[in-house]
Amino acid sequence: MGAATPPYQYADSVRRRRTIFNFADKSEVLDASRRYWNPGKTNFWSDAGVPLVIDRREEYFLYDMDGGRLIDVHLNGGTYNLGHRNPEVVAAVRDGLDHFDVGNHHFPSIARAALAEALVTSAPPGIGKVIYGSGGGEAVDIALKTARHATRRRRIVSVIKAYHGHTGLAVAAGDDRFTRMFLADRPDEFTQVPFNDLDAMRQALRNGDVAAVIMETIPATYGFPLPEPGYLEGVKALCERHGTLYIADEVQTGLMRTGELWGITKHGIAPDLLVTGKGLSGGVYPITAVLVGERAAGWLTEDGFGHISTFGGAELGCVAALKTLEITLRPSTKDRVAALTERFANGLQEIRQRYPDWLVGIRQNGLVIGLEFNHPEGAKLVMRRLYEQGIWAIFSTLDPRVLQYKPGILLSDELADEILDRTATAIGKSR
Repeated sequence: MGAATPPYQYADSVRRRRTIFNFADKSEVLDASRRYWNPGKTNFWSDAGVPLVIDRREEYFLYDMDGGRLIDVHLNGGTYNLGHRNPEVVAAVRDGLDHFDVGNHHFPSIARAALAEALVTSAPPGIGKVIYGSGGGEAVDIALKTARHATRRRRIVSVIKAYHGHTGLAVAAGDDRFTRMFLADRPDEFTQVPFNDLDAMRQALRNGDVAAVIMETIPATYGFPLPEPGYLEGVKALCERHGTLYIADEVQTGLMRTGELWGITKHGIAPDLLVTGKGLSGGVYPITAVLVGERAAGWLTEDGFGHISTFGGAELGCVAALKTLEITLRPSTKDRVAALTERFANGLQEIRQRYPDWLVGIRQNGLVIGLEFNHPEGAKLVMRRLYEQGIWAIFSTLDPRVLQYKPGILLSDELADEILDRTATAIGKSR
């Protein structure tokens, strides 16, 4: 992964940053975060034994403000698929700064047009247009609004324990932990059914009044339960039968994490809309996108101002995304994912054989991996031990038995083995 920065260089860079931001040490950052930013989050992580303040970051490494190193196996939901501050993406954005800035969302743009063409060209069959957002929740909102316009229906169906973001319509399609908090629970318009229950989906769609079914191909915040054989295909068939649009949320499963550019294509499904984000940014500049089939794209012609987003499709974000897409589509990247998939499958099975009463399940599709433990909050226990071993992975918010374990798609074999060795130690100590 390259040589580490010499300690004196690291110390100098930390001193410069602390001078710029006027914090003497990590405790001052934590205090300011409690006072001015988000006391709930700050206290949660400190109480969980993870008082992390990320300072320097590069490749698949994070450095705490105190100087400790972590290998990132969370990647912020796949935002850092290509690593932190990927040199090619950073260079593309730096070059872009000589010509571009955020841009003006009202007008045609070289960067937006180029990225839209690249996304459509590499999309599943039937996709013809791209609508940009700046965050995943906004992109989901766009997808749901688009589906409602196309079908002239209001109802949306998602799965229980779903997570699609925290903005207006997106949060209403998610778990009631968040909908009730913000008075966004609307059971008359947003219906939820159990994942992998085709009969429940059939009942939800039978009246022909559902605008769209939205599902993550593998629900992340629910702990990566894998779709049973034929389930997603059956949902798509029901959608077609009842005139309902199928929205594939690929914010976490897209961009080669499953070994294909889009996880949904492994099921032979061409969705009506596809949502992508997080990793599309290259981890450098925020951008998300909704890929839209022609059946649903009518409003873009009827009234192109139907959705307005000042930062949606920011031109520097398009520059980052174009380079990210190009790297992701290289044959060498796909080969690397295939090799790492096998390496982690074998390594994790060996760990499970050592602790079969503790690590009771491995949910894996490519480098989308959930580790299931025999305790209601087992993943929290393992997360803390991993942190002590220099690995950062996170528990699943809506099923804390399951650890979200997402290795980078460009890892070296050596770093993959180091991750597995540290994981084995952490799981043993947490048991």
